[in-house]
Order: sequence, then C-alpha cells, then structure tokens
Amino acid sequence: MTGRIHSVQSLGTVDGPGVRCVVFMQGCPLRCICCHNPDTWDFSGGEEADAGELCRRILRFRPYFGANGGVTVSGGEPLMQAEFVADLFGTLKAHGIHTALDTSGCILNDNVKRLLDVTDLVLLDHKYPTEAGYFANTRAHLADAEAFLAELDRRSIATWLRRVVIPGMTDSEDSVRSLNETARRFRCVQKIELLPFRNLCAEKYDALGIPFPLKDTPSPAKETMEKLCALLDEKYR
Repeated sequence: MTGRIHSVQSLGTVDGPGVRCVVFMQGCPLRCICCHNPDTWDFSGGEEADAGELCRRILRFRPYFGANGGVTVSGGEPLMQAEFVADLFGTLKAHGIHTALDTSGCILNDNVKRLLDVTDLVLLDHKYPTEAGYFANTRAHLADAEAFLAELDRRSIATWLRRVVIPGMTDSEDSVRSLNETARRFRCVQKIELLPFRNLCAEKYDALGIPFPLKDTPSPAKETMEKLCALLDEKYR
C-alpha cells in the first residue's frame, strides 16, 4: 500500500501521550484560516511512500518514544488516505506501538471505520462551536465532526478534543463552555486541549504566495489561556 506523505518528525511532544513519531500526510480538503501547514493542502505534493518501508523507518525511532509514546499520524487530513494509514497502523500495532490519529473528523466511510479498528487514540479538532463559524472558517461542517465523535464514542476509542484559541474568534468563555459541554455528552472524551493560536506560519504562506487571513492576529495572552482553561471540568484539563 502506498500513500503520499509530507514529512516525518521523529521527536514530537505535543501530539499525544509521551514522545511521538509524527507522520504528516499530504493533502487536505479543508481550508482552515488558522492552518499552520498550508504546504500539506495539495494532494499531489509531498512524496510517495510505501507503508511497509515507512513502518521500518519509524521502528528506527523506537528508542526515542519507547513504551510510553508512540506514533501519531497528522496532516494534511489523514482520513483522506485512510487505507494507507490503516495499513501502517495495523503493522505498528503488531509491533506493540501505540497509534494516534490527529484529524478533523471530516469524513466517515468504510475505509475510515477500518482505520479506527487499529487506532488507539484520536486527537479530534473540534474547531468552532457553531455550524456557521465552522463552515465559514474551515469549509467543513460541525455536523460531520460530531458524527465522527459519535462513532468514536460508540467504539469507546479514547479521544482528546482540541480547539485553537484565536483572539476575537474562539477565545470567548462561551466557546470554551460549549466545548466542555460537548465533551460531557461523549464518554470517550478523556481530555480537552486548548491550543493558543500562533502566526509563526506566516512565512510559509508568503513562500507559497497564499494570503494568510490571520497574519496580523496576535497570540492570546497567557492570562487569557489560563482563564479559559480554568473553565474546563477538572477531568478534562
């Protein structure tokens, strides 16, 4: 099985439990205005990879992530290459390696369901609290993300909900309370991660000749992040 990958990071520390090897898939149908990886959008970009060879490459990093870490596949949007990722995850699990999927949950089909069969943890980007905000700022739908979350709950797959805190957009108390309420409705949710927006990716947009809508948006203040995190139920922090 072959797929298209953007890059591999051998020492990820913010992509699931422990130290992770992170595989960034190439291609994404979303156009999130806060995206840090516009270079992963193009489905014809990146490089072709064989799942078996990629697994052998990852195994060389095993001394770094050991028993407490594992492998996270991110993107781009990994669900768009679900067969390839399922092949990779199946092999990794045969080696006793923890698998995590970082996704928007934008699609749920038979290939994705087979991928979930070999997924230990999902990092689900729950991007905006309303359908209007979701579609306007991502070209995706809140309903699709929630349907995906319901499938994770049905399967009892451990889930971390994530939201980027963008000043003037998702930094309100109502936004965070809404996310907390969503977590309460699904027993699979173990944790909520509020991620401060950064505009350090502006250089990537400039290099690609793509306008970055949030180029002049500042990062949220530390005090704001602390205040918002305090609104979450203690079990999700």
